[in-house]
Amino acid sequence: MKIADCRLPIVDCFAVLAWLIVASAQAFAAESLLLSGATVHTVTGATFSPGQVLVKDGKIAAVGVSVNAPNARLVDLKGLHLFPGLIAPSTSLGLVEIDAVRATRDMTESGDYHPEIQSWLAVNPDSELIPVARANGVTHALPVPAGGVVSGQSGLIALDGWTSEQMAVKKPIALHVFWPSLALDTTPKEQFTDKSKWKSLDDQSKERGQRLKELEDFFDEAKAYAKGRATGSQPLVPAWEAMSPYLRGELPVMVHADDLRQIKSAVAWAETNQFRLVLAGARDAWMVADLLAAKKVPVIYERVFNMGYPLAATTARDTSAYDVHFSAPGVLHQAGVKVAFSESLGGDNAATVRNLPYSAAQAVAFGLPLEEGLRGITLYPAQMLGVADRLGSIEVGKEASLIAVTGHILDIRSQVKRVWIAGRETSVETRHTRLYEKYKGRPLPGK
Repeated sequence: MKIADCRLPIVDCFAVLAWLIVASAQAFAAESLLLSGATVHTVTGATFSPGQVLVKDGKIAAVGVSVNAPNARLVDLKGLHLFPGLIAPSTSLGLVEIDAVRATRDMTESGDYHPEIQSWLAVNPDSELIPVARANGVTHALPVPAGGVVSGQSGLIALDGWTSEQMAVKKPIALHVFWPSLALDTTPKEQFTDKSKWKSLDDQSKERGQRLKELEDFFDEAKAYAKGRATGSQPLVPAWEAMSPYLRGELPVMVHADDLRQIKSAVAWAETNQFRLVLAGARDAWMVADLLAAKKVPVIYERVFNMGYPLAATTARDTSAYDVHFSAPGVLHQAGVKVAFSESLGGDNAATVRNLPYSAAQAVAFGLPLEEGLRGITLYPAQMLGVADRLGSIEVGKEASLIAVTGHILDIRSQVKRVWIAGRETSVETRHTRLYEKYKGRPLPGK
């Protein structure tokens, strides 16, 4: 159908066209497929080499060496490896396009406390960065709101869909808290360029304590509001209402913290308040691996390849080994901590979400078991985000979000050839491939 052929009012024509598009997508998802011939990496169980996966109504109906499916369309994946789709659990993907262009950045809000913010509503479905991430196996991502201390709530999105609401898989998933810095600047006053900005250690310590008190007071006020609502004495306030599932422990609070002191402070705070804590960033987490294991705090380890701290002018501590951040996930695993991987937040990192498997691969090269590296970009993010019942592994009943790869996904030489999201095959074309096709036949000068 073309809009020009429609004899209804123009608004109704667009509505009909949208309905046809959705109906067509649903028809594709409802088709039964038998993915056959690939090495099937289930993540949670056996690896079938080769194996078969039956997909019905967008879900995995059967997995094994041989599956009986006479009415399913055969998809030959001989020589390929089949994995569950990768999950980026902490990212700015979809919220920023070009970091240097302010009009394309929608990842931060002004003010320090705005728990009612819903990040998935700001996702740009037409972002050129989404197909790039998808083309390297990332099928789902968690766009994180930033700015302030309590920056808002996030929802998981599938990297396919016409609108942000259509892309949303589960919402909300987590409340995001950016832990106040606990660092003290020991630079002598005489070395400060602008001496009016110099503060004594005592003054800095007081400011640090004040920032933590403000955070604690905010959550105390939220608890008081919840009690008032329960007794009927408190009118509805959207910002406070947004806090309710996190105060009750129904959904996790994702604390973004890198420094050792931040991490220890956040763990103690979460335990005191009985919050479900997920630690993101976690650059110094390896130093307190036993503490995190004992408290059962899962970790989203960010920026494996980045030797510096966020917004810091210096690299890793001069007392640390060169491979401190390569080996940190392995140290955490040895202690019993569940580790997922992320490329972190910000415009630059939104453009490099495609490198997610390589971060896990680097950790594997420095001590993390191969199976744990794979789980760190599939099953563990799904568990941390509360969607392991539908994503993260190739199991019967789960969503058929799958990727077919020429080799192991953690091998940088491997190429993702095909992608299915909820049983529907999705294009692996990107701006890069379009430009390649455009210019590969360009006539050379003089020819």
